[in-house]
Amino acid sequence: MNGNGCGEDADNFEWDTEDELEIDNYAVTSSTGVSLPHGEAVLGTSEVRSSADSPNSKLIDHFVGMGFSKELVAKAIEENGEENSNLILESLLQYSANTLPSSSNSKLIDHFVGMGFSEEMVLKAVQENGEGNTDSILETLLTYSALENSAPMKQQVDSGNCSSDYEGSFLDDFSDFDSSSESEEIMNPDSDEESKLLYLTKMGYSEVEASIAMERCGPDSSIAELTDFICAAQMAKAADALFPLEDEKPFCNNPKKRRHFDLWKRNKQMKLEKRLLNEDEEALHLPNPMIGFGVPTESDHITQRTLPEAAIGPPYFYYENVALAPKGVWSTISRFLYDVEPEFVDSKYFCAAARKRGYVHNLPIENRFPLLPFPPRTIHEAFPLTRKWWPSWDPRTKLNCLQTCIGSAKLTERIRKALEDYDDEPPLSVQKYVLDQCRKWNLVWVGRNKVAPLEADEVEMLLGFPRNHTRGGGISRTDRYKSLGNSFQVDTVAYHLSVLKDMFPGGINLLSLFSGIGGAEVALHRLSIPLKTVVSVEKSEVNRNIVRSWWEQTNQKGTLIDIPDVQELNGDRLEQLMNRYGGFDLVVGGSPCNNLAGSNRHHRDGLEGKESSLFFDYCRILDLVKCISARNQ
Repeated sequence: MNGNGCGEDADNFEWDTEDELEIDNYAVTSSTGVSLPHGEAVLGTSEVRSSADSPNSKLIDHFVGMGFSKELVAKAIEENGEENSNLILESLLQYSANTLPSSSNSKLIDHFVGMGFSEEMVLKAVQENGEGNTDSILETLLTYSALENSAPMKQQVDSGNCSSDYEGSFLDDFSDFDSSSESEEIMNPDSDEESKLLYLTKMGYSEVEASIAMERCGPDSSIAELTDFICAAQMAKAADALFPLEDEKPFCNNPKKRRHFDLWKRNKQMKLEKRLLNEDEEALHLPNPMIGFGVPTESDHITQRTLPEAAIGPPYFYYENVALAPKGVWSTISRFLYDVEPEFVDSKYFCAAARKRGYVHNLPIENRFPLLPFPPRTIHEAFPLTRKWWPSWDPRTKLNCLQTCIGSAKLTERIRKALEDYDDEPPLSVQKYVLDQCRKWNLVWVGRNKVAPLEADEVEMLLGFPRNHTRGGGISRTDRYKSLGNSFQVDTVAYHLSVLKDMFPGGINLLSLFSGIGGAEVALHRLSIPLKTVVSVEKSEVNRNIVRSWWEQTNQKGTLIDIPDVQELNGDRLEQLMNRYGGFDLVVGGSPCNNLAGSNRHHRDGLEGKESSLFFDYCRILDLVKCISARNQ
């Protein structure tokens, strides 16, 4: 699967102006003209009342209390009237966004000081982010404030600890609940649903997130499994159709600043609940456990299924994509692939990292066998040196889905500073922050209070590729992570393809669409199925070079043909290739998931998206292969 960008651009603080922001307890009368001479409100053209008595005064005081100047408030009321507080607030926020970047440094500082931040803190934030990006300044100030106000926290945050490129504020992680006394009240948190819900909310997760996680993971799920599910969904922004697409915005202890976020969150919650009611029946409910027709480590196996007549091979086909796709995607995929039922499998049953994928294929499902030796199944088996430094409060035994990008050095330094002042276990708020980041970025412990992202060689091992598969040949470290993040998990794919070994003892002709770094080719090779002919269609030159290098390094005896563009495979070209090499036994593909993956916040357009619509090219080519094969027979 190629081309899935990580989608991890730095989040900015935004107000969704389409939301209905409610301001309670303010019954405001209409007015045609408003001005504020010396603190008085002038309503219409004749009636003048003091600011202490009028409803207009209460409205002005309300917004002034939120940190806006009287002049801006008066202007907003004059433009929008007194009745619509939502529009007033929207205008005030727009004024701030439009005027602050062009104002002087002094005005910028005065603005944030007026919101309740100290001048020293404001100066530090402005110096770090520059004057032009008020969103980043505000995020940094709120970060400083959260660390300063959090009771358990002792460390000072220097200017290198918080940056605008940090993916997601961790203010929610440093919540102000009493982590010590309240946690003592929770007895045996894995015992029943109510105690699990209580425990998760004490950790700082919302009740909605906790409830959905328990529903989807099942009543017997452990706290570690539930937090993994929530963090994976947060990481993907919308990894599950039942989770909100919007980011959670930060809290803080300052009443002025918190009022902004309370308004925002209240309406986001209302929007979420409404959407849950409307969409719950349409959402795809994935199996739990996600073991498809069976995995080697589980006893439950399905060995028989009935395929639609049009789907029966040969030729065989095998299509893969992300399981957690927008609603309706997998039903469409199944419909276009001869109504074959998808097989959903999480690769955590094959290795030490989760990778939830759906597979549509017409392969037999009996007599499968795994690659041997079995790969490491837990983090400590895969990376035994981490055991020495692994804290008792980190319950992870599996890594989350391996992404196309990794956590930054700034993030790991921030985590170190968050932990270094605690000789024993840090408070729950700090633990939650650290665990959330470790799950999000697959960080492992490499020293005391020291975490690090996985190296590319380690990712190769977890995904079942040979050592140095993506290394060298002019391939950058960034390209390695990107290519690996978009690849198959080889052990999982090999388990499904293992049924082909007895069917093709003399070798196989493979048409590999969207080949990536050759996951299917590596799987067949590791199964000792000879590769007679491989037609590899892959857009990325980096990936094509990786496959070509692997082909040479493993001394393949067959023929490898590179094609850079799937559009080149029309009927004439396919017929020419099939006549020359004797047809294709297997058509493998995993079209780009850019518009399907939850991490793509702005372009989750499903199969209609620019990249993911290439799925229909897979269908087109598969139909042509089947037609040409039938004609040649």
